[in-house]
Amino acid sequence: MEDLIKRIQSSLPEFSKGQKLIARYITENYDKAAFMTASKLGATVGVSESTVVRFAAELGYEGYPKLQKTLQEMIRNRLTSVQRMEVTSDNLGNRDVLHMALHSDIDKIKVTLDEIDKEMFGEAVEAILAARKIYILGIRSSASLAGFLGFYFNLLFDNAHLVQTASVGELFEQIFRVGEGDVVIGISFPRYSKRTVKALQYAHAQNARIIAITDSSISPLVPLADYVLLAKSGMTSFVDSLVAPLSVINALIAAIGMRKKDEMAQTFHALEDIWEEYQVYEKTDNS
Repeated sequence: MEDLIKRIQSSLPEFSKGQKLIARYITENYDKAAFMTASKLGATVGVSESTVVRFAAELGYEGYPKLQKTLQEMIRNRLTSVQRMEVTSDNLGNRDVLHMALHSDIDKIKVTLDEIDKEMFGEAVEAILAARKIYILGIRSSASLAGFLGFYFNLLFDNAHLVQTASVGELFEQIFRVGEGDVVIGISFPRYSKRTVKALQYAHAQNARIIAITDSSISPLVPLADYVLLAKSGMTSFVDSLVAPLSVINALIAAIGMRKKDEMAQTFHALEDIWEEYQVYEKTDNS
């Protein structure tokens, strides 16, 4: 974010009068500008949409969407919950929230499918299958994703451990034996968890293989990871949209399940007997 602001400020003398208005608005209101269309940004500062497009070109971007994407990626981890509420309130206006939220999630899944590194996905699957021990780590909003992955990995493996933490001390107590031959799956999305980053730094230093499930190449998890699975997330008010990350995790579980198909058939056959005996699931009477 600082680099982009510095570029805008250093280029200020070269901008036209209209472009200077855009530059000042972005530097003073970047949290709102990042989520405005070119048309809305132009109307807000009193210039034409084409002036906004030329402004992006002056900064070296192929178009305004590229500039907007840079702004969004670099500030999302800096926005407070209050700022998120303000931004999404401005964007939503009186529009149908249900329609917008669901269509936004559909778009994020499509973008994730187009952009995810499929070769790296396959390599991550192989690393998990070969691991001596598997650690799964996700904190705060990402804890739900880690829990989902942990639930199914507990069925797929006898060496998977879901790291559940209430404090930094407890986190490191659960991973202090991590080492070479182990795989640590770290999951974090804006606002990124410092505890997740610190845990991955420790695991990396112990020569464990790191799989990062995160949203962007600028995520702090990426430099620590051997395998990076990017899934688009986004803001729905103060809430993070984690639909695309969950889809990637679903795919990971399915891919590993297929590789362990024969073993899993035996596992589920035994589990069905246990579930039946201890009445784990409600049975529907179809008679």
